[in-house]
Amino acid sequence: MNDLRNHIEEKIVPWTFFKENDVKLHHRKIVFTNGCFDVLHYGHVLYLMEAKTLGDLLVVGLNSDDSVRRLKGESRPINGEKKRAFILSALEFVDYVVVFEEDTPEELIKVVKPNVLVKGGDYQIGNIVGADFVMQNGGTVSTIPFVEGFSSTQIIEKLNH
Repeated sequence: MNDLRNHIEEKIVPWTFFKENDVKLHHRKIVFTNGCFDVLHYGHVLYLMEAKTLGDLLVVGLNSDDSVRRLKGESRPINGEKKRAFILSALEFVDYVVVFEEDTPEELIKVVKPNVLVKGGDYQIGNIVGADFVMQNGGTVSTIPFVEGFSSTQIIEKLNH
């Protein structure tokens, strides 16, 4: 059990990991996505599975607790960043999870330098933070169709009524 837990926790890395391992990582096609992932649900899992198929390594930028509060309100997040990071890293198709404090992952994207930047289908490519940087560096930006009926906000509202 400890070996499995250690394996999961080793997938949660600081920003510096990508600077220190730049050459090693860039021999692979890196896919990057981000989000709050406050209450992990079916739509999240399908989305992350699909994102992984676009490359070799899936890196998930995870909004910190403070960032989630600024974006979603004082009652959020439901689950703290350490628990959210652990749950995401437990998914076999997620290779790395990186917590970021900012409201957007723009600076993190510049450090990771992904080959593919992915967001849900509810985003327009022109509005995806970091899209310009990724495309200017030879990468691609993709959207994955949004799974209707699944959102953390909807789940929380349902539980509160």
